[in-house]
Amino acid sequence: MVMASGVPVYKLYGEREQWLTPDLVHCESIADRSLLHDWQIKLHQHHGLLQLLYLRGGSARVCLDGEYFDMLPGQIVMVPQMCVHGFKFAPNAIGHVVTLAYPLVDKLIRDIGDALIVPTTPSIYQVDDAQALKVDLAFATLDDEYRGSDVHRNALIDSTLTAILIWLSRHTPQAESEPPRSLDRGRQHFRRFCQMIEEDYAQQQPVEQYAARLGITPAYLNVLCRQFVGQSALELIHQRLVLAAKRNLVYTSMTISVVSYTLGFSDPAYFTRFFKRHVGMSPKQFRKQAATLLD
Repeated sequence: MVMASGVPVYKLYGEREQWLTPDLVHCESIADRSLLHDWQIKLHQHHGLLQLLYLRGGSARVCLDGEYFDMLPGQIVMVPQMCVHGFKFAPNAIGHVVTLAYPLVDKLIRDIGDALIVPTTPSIYQVDDAQALKVDLAFATLDDEYRGSDVHRNALIDSTLTAILIWLSRHTPQAESEPPRSLDRGRQHFRRFCQMIEEDYAQQQPVEQYAARLGITPAYLNVLCRQFVGQSALELIHQRLVLAAKRNLVYTSMTISVVSYTLGFSDPAYFTRFFKRHVGMSPKQFRKQAATLLD
């Protein structure tokens, strides 16, 4: 967790450690976390995470980038990364919170074939009575599969998330924050930089090129990155490369050389040094350790 202009930046609310599971999705009930904080989730933001909150029963007051909304049963709020948000739940609130890492979001977007299916601004969607059973089943399925270990678990999680995103894209949000009014210019630059990393990380573009595309200086881009997440622009680019490398090593049979070339490294030996510097072990050692943990 780091502080950005007084607003905490969490992986998950209240947690200071890195995401410990191999999944790129996290599911929990509203009560799982809110009950620990007297039903109030104070203003915070997430870097690299998209969040969906489905309020199935009860009520809540939500703040999205400085604007407040009353949530009622049957509403879903979508919170993109670096949106400052908070919740005050009634003690009878029930529902689900689903958090997705952006690499998974990016994969789902590619599979659906619609880059606009996930908005870059926070939105609230209304579930009508005709769709309520379908949406209840989708979120309940996500929760059950996440907590379980049945065969084809990951495929079912991905397909259920895909169905939810498609359903949301077919419904006009009831409320949507407008970026020029709700976001300062620096936050918009930072969000766009994060999006560009997702699109181009394997090309290993220099910080100067990203800054030029944003129309700002490299120095200012670094200031923004340190302000919002406490890391430099280059550290964020490298962090995304390392994540891609880890997942290729764990979930594919690519050789280490192929992994290195896929991620834009021309020399596998340099990739090995890069990986070891960031992870503390070689790609070969990491793959062996992961295989042991996943057995």
